[in-house]
Amino acid sequence: MTLSKLFNHEEFIARHIGPSDEERGQMLATVGAASLEALIDETVPADIRLKRPLELPPAQSEATALAALKAVAGRNVINKSFIGLGYHPVLTPTVILRNVLENPGWYTAYTPYQAEIAQGRLEALLNYQQMVIDLTGLEIANASLLDEATAAAEAMAMARRVSKAKSNQFFVDSRVLPQTLDVLRTRAKYFGFELVLGHPEEAGNAAYFGVLFQYPGEAGDLIDLTAPIASAKAQGAVAIVAADIMALVALKSPGEMGADVAVGNTQRFGVPMGFGGPHAAYFAFRDEMKRSAPGRIIGVSVDAKGKTALRMALQTREQHIRREKANSNICTSQVLLANMAGMYAVYHGPEGVKRIAARIHRLAAIFAHAVKAAGGTLVFDRFFDTVQVELANADAVYQAALQAGYNLRRVSANVLGVSFHEAATEDDLAALIGLFTGKDADLAALDAAAADAIPAGLKRTSAILTHPVFNSHHSEHEMLRYLKKLENRDLAMNHSMISLGSCTMKLNATSEMIPITWPEFANLHPFAPRDQVQGYLALIEGLQQQLMAITGFDAISMQPNSGAQGEYAGLLAISRYHEARGEGHRNVCLIPQSAHGTNPATAQMMNMQVVVVKCDENGNVDIADLKARAEQHSANLAALMITYPSTHGVFEAGIREICEIVHAHGGQVYMDGANLNAQVGVTRPADIGADVSHMNLHKTFCIPHGGGGPGMGPIGLKAHLAPFMANHVVAEVPGAQAGQSAVSAAPFGSASILPISYMYIAMMGAEGMKQATENALLNANYIARRLGEHYPVLYTGANGRVAHECIIDLRPLKAASGITEVDVAKRLMDYGFHAPTMSFPVPGTLMIEPTESESKAELDRFIDAMASIRREIDKVQNGTWPKDNNPLVNAPHSKADIVGEWDRPYSREEAFFPLPFVLENKFWPSVNRIDDVYGDRNLICSCPSTDSYL
Repeated sequence: MTLSKLFNHEEFIARHIGPSDEERGQMLATVGAASLEALIDETVPADIRLKRPLELPPAQSEATALAALKAVAGRNVINKSFIGLGYHPVLTPTVILRNVLENPGWYTAYTPYQAEIAQGRLEALLNYQQMVIDLTGLEIANASLLDEATAAAEAMAMARRVSKAKSNQFFVDSRVLPQTLDVLRTRAKYFGFELVLGHPEEAGNAAYFGVLFQYPGEAGDLIDLTAPIASAKAQGAVAIVAADIMALVALKSPGEMGADVAVGNTQRFGVPMGFGGPHAAYFAFRDEMKRSAPGRIIGVSVDAKGKTALRMALQTREQHIRREKANSNICTSQVLLANMAGMYAVYHGPEGVKRIAARIHRLAAIFAHAVKAAGGTLVFDRFFDTVQVELANADAVYQAALQAGYNLRRVSANVLGVSFHEAATEDDLAALIGLFTGKDADLAALDAAAADAIPAGLKRTSAILTHPVFNSHHSEHEMLRYLKKLENRDLAMNHSMISLGSCTMKLNATSEMIPITWPEFANLHPFAPRDQVQGYLALIEGLQQQLMAITGFDAISMQPNSGAQGEYAGLLAISRYHEARGEGHRNVCLIPQSAHGTNPATAQMMNMQVVVVKCDENGNVDIADLKARAEQHSANLAALMITYPSTHGVFEAGIREICEIVHAHGGQVYMDGANLNAQVGVTRPADIGADVSHMNLHKTFCIPHGGGGPGMGPIGLKAHLAPFMANHVVAEVPGAQAGQSAVSAAPFGSASILPISYMYIAMMGAEGMKQATENALLNANYIARRLGEHYPVLYTGANGRVAHECIIDLRPLKAASGITEVDVAKRLMDYGFHAPTMSFPVPGTLMIEPTESESKAELDRFIDAMASIRREIDKVQNGTWPKDNNPLVNAPHSKADIVGEWDRPYSREEAFFPLPFVLENKFWPSVNRIDDVYGDRNLICSCPSTDSYL
């Protein structure tokens, strides 16, 4: 064996791909394919096949890739940041860092659609909601949104829905964060809203449908908003306050000032800056608005035994139901980061967070007093954490601060801003005073002399965090055990396969995850000077080059921080392109019946007219109907949104013709990248005919789903669309055209999780990426062939093959036995599995995607479970078990079923251990089946008393 082979640079490929060579041979024999290449030939249309290797470097070992990325990270300069503008250094409690952020039990779980096996993160999210409710003074909070800027945009859209004002004008506080205004401008243009900027006192001068205030202002100034809010509401406006979450610990709440909605960022509660994200945005509102609110709301219900159980009470999956009539395209949030922020409040408790907020304010007050005492000029005298100073020698002070290791905000030629934060020390305070005054600081004397800078009328007097959960876990032992208790209630990928179709739950390798907590990536401000972030820019450019090679596009925008956000950014680029060519009237978007519900929802957010294209009996786009629709709307055709492989899990043979039809009528092709995992190395969306496509990095490129977020949805663009990608008003995006407004708060979205995808591609290399796709297709066809013996497979391609996922049809069984897809989903929990995607895209079905990371042994366990459930359905169908009392309708079975009387026609062993392998690795659902109807009728979205918890 050669030395190169002994070093085994490609070893990670085998770590990532589940089946061994021997297992692949067995699986190929089962599906009836001579080889992997033969299977691909039978699955992927020949006219779209990629005939050459991907232009990627060879695979690197885990150690080599980590070392190389560490060298890139070393190019970043970690100055102490006092820039502010919505992002601040934090001290993440290490018990949360290690046991949540770095713990696969928390980060590999999926969105809690199967609530019985998600009670841990549901409780954590309920804690988060309660924290937000307490701090904002409003009745309800959702379980997080993507970032502060897009949360403000969602609030603007909600205000239009609920306001009775007839105006289409939306008032924006001129003190708003610049990145928020940037995103508002993007959204407002296509909603048809007119933004009016002004001082808060002007908010009641006209009948606006909504008003947005910043609290404190972007310069740090404090204004009591009570009167402006009352004035605006008297004119019929919905009053929204974008508020600093840490400031709310010390300040009068938005609710107490009369606000209807409060939005902001919870980054300051223990989540590193990460060059802009991911961070959980909060969104709180009055009770009467709950049916119009975006995002998910966690609520309290009961299970089948009457015990307290949690569920998603309300959720904006409405786009899957209402489609183009949806009011938001959101289908994800920032669960992992929301859980970190909520746990920060749990760990510190009310007294702890008050002490932190008071310390931050005291540092700012002492600094301001020292500057004034030395003859300096403050721009504002009332503030929480941010002091702006007018200086004749501002540039010299700024440069001296840089040399000393401090980043300040350069407000103007003669004004500097200093934003204090949790991580600031007494030494930092003394150093900053010295820089601004030229004098040594006597901190004790300054502390004794400095007065608070919060007006008496704005100091918080209302209680916060009174629930026992925030007052019970302050020692590390107690916190550690609380986190472990919640973790044990959740089924994540460290226990078993999560076979969700369209969600691509693949391995999130440890070597991919390690870099995200490196200080060089975690502790950088998104608006830090560009010469300090060269490592990040190199990482981002490298990942862009990798993604261009994989997709065939000419440019990549890294700004969208979710898949739905990527859809929006893609259609935005298309609209801007048409406008630039004098064809802004093009506003018709063709969308197949089979499309993800986010597609039509996104199109309506761009003010496009959705025209639905039929699918044929095989689930493919009806090309004749597409031609007719394209011809009918030729003069106004803007785009086609299509998912490939299709949402039905097949490679449609007519995809090239579909793209050509749209192009012939002047439209652009948007390819939804949800199923990109079936393309990499085998075909490329740009080669097929797509003009723009989003890439779910949290699917194909291994960023973990985090229990429902974070995600990243970069878009690839052809050269003609590249100039129209999102830019950023604060920090210009390389390659983006000047003047193009933003879609997200940070220039590169959730930048701190990009190392995950970079590492994945580096360790897989060109050959490994292709092998991943081939094995994903093999695993899916193996599942389809084996399960086809027990259930009908709904759709297959031209040669009887499926793509990376398959849909099994439960409707005939439901008609014959009464057993529903919900019953099968719940029964799978007793076997230790999360259910596949249920009733999407076809009601009454299960969509299964095994991914390449699952071994044959794990696939066989899942197949055995499904086969066993099929036999159980037979017992119901033939009358052995009653239709209303059998293991399926009673599933899942929790530990509560172990004790007490057992009057069921099946044994406890059949209930708990239906197959031998279950006994070896039993996962216990922590509650029985949850009563959704009870939860809907009794909507409670705050923490119940502790004695009601299990």
